[in-house]
Amino acid sequence: MHSWNGFTDRRRFLRAAAAFTATAFAPTAEGAATIDLPLPGGPSARALTTAFPQKGEMILQRTRPPLLETPFEVFDEGVFTPNDRFFVRWHWAVIPESVDVSRFRLGVRGNVETPLSLTLEEIMAMPRVEMAAVNQCSGNSRGFFTPRVPGGEWGNGAMGNAIWTGVRLKDVLDRARVKAASVQVRFTGLDETVTEGAPRFLKSLDIDHARDGEVMIAYLMNGQPLPLLNGFPIRVIVPGWYSTYWTKMLSDIEVLDKADDNFWMKSAYLIPDTPHASVKPGETGFKSVPINRMVPRSFFTNIEGLASTAPSAHAPFRGVAFGGDCGVAAVECSLDGGATWTAAALGPERGAYGFRRWSFETTAPAAGAVEVAVRCTNAKGVAQPLEANWNAGGYMRNVVERVRLVVQ
Repeated sequence: MHSWNGFTDRRRFLRAAAAFTATAFAPTAEGAATIDLPLPGGPSARALTTAFPQKGEMILQRTRPPLLETPFEVFDEGVFTPNDRFFVRWHWAVIPESVDVSRFRLGVRGNVETPLSLTLEEIMAMPRVEMAAVNQCSGNSRGFFTPRVPGGEWGNGAMGNAIWTGVRLKDVLDRARVKAASVQVRFTGLDETVTEGAPRFLKSLDIDHARDGEVMIAYLMNGQPLPLLNGFPIRVIVPGWYSTYWTKMLSDIEVLDKADDNFWMKSAYLIPDTPHASVKPGETGFKSVPINRMVPRSFFTNIEGLASTAPSAHAPFRGVAFGGDCGVAAVECSLDGGATWTAAALGPERGAYGFRRWSFETTAPAAGAVEVAVRCTNAKGVAQPLEANWNAGGYMRNVVERVRLVVQ
């Protein structure tokens, strides 16, 4: 993360953002195109849509609230995911259709000496930082859980990597002068519940985490104002943690003097407090904790599922990896089911929390088939497992990915 400032850039952003205030959340008629996601619990066919504002072609998982998945071939195009192909996930369907940046205010209140009401221009006048980081839904790849679990049946595309530009949350909290004995910091966005009495989407971080200097409030995504559906005008960035904490359309920050017991912290997004958050289907009696840090993952991006090649042909593979809550130490490939591993070549690191490109070349056998597996080990020495985890929430899947190469 590095910092810089610039009044001219601030003015340019506000002029560009003004054009976003008229963006309507109004999907038009759907096309007939579909994509096949090979989910074991089905259904496999998913609609492809270009009907959402500021979005290119996306996999439609749900219309309202919108769940839009990134088609996986997008990840082969570069290390940063384009804004118009970046996945979308909301919890409630009442999402503002526009945001007037001239009237927008970010409130900071609660256990602070100086409550704040910050304009977007005041936020942008603060020391500026940027960071590359993966934003990944807690339930990314849920559709591959066996036995199947309820929830959004995502393939592997509920993730994306971007350069986020904004201000440190610590700097905002320091301006409000956090009082002693503060415990957590709670975030609220502009989205609202559908029915009266339903719990608003609220998420909290421990005070030390919120003030660690890495958690951000972002207003740019890959150098452009955030798309409306990705949180315009500002959102929380929690590098290395699942996106449930990355509150979109951030409007309110409350410093708490006790642990947050709202529904989305106490009852939702819980994982088993077991190794790899894994239990047996039907198992009970285990302790649960709020989901938190991401785990390492790696993917093939130039080939999916099953591919064919000529005997003894050159077989190049490539993909992306990320370390979860730290950087990538190594990516390896196996041609024998994980018995032995060979190091893949790594591309440059563009930030410890972002995607890292990898490549691996082999030769196809003279006959038969070969299964190629890819595994990431992160900077903390944590490697992807050979066996998939299971929990009732469908969270934190990061099993070693495999493709079959068939000689024809």
